[in-house]
Amino acid sequence: MSLDWNALGQVTAVSIGVTVAVVVVFALGVLGLARFEGAREDGGGTSSIGLAQAGLCFLACAAVVAYGIYLIVPQFH
Repeated sequence: MSLDWNALGQVTAVSIGVTVAVVVVFALGVLGLARFEGAREDGGGTSSIGLAQAGLCFLACAAVVAYGIYLIVPQFH
């Protein structure tokens, strides 16, 4: 059995890149929630931009996780 080190390196690089991207997007969602909560506490109003940012970021994270599950589970193909 021959191991193709180039392919293994490519898979590793893509895995690390996607993981970092998902963590960054999730952190931006948490930042949006913090902005939303901060605006509520400071002025009694809400920041719709912060809430929209959080919603979009968490939706993107959920989509990436769902796609990963789709790729892993053979019954979904």
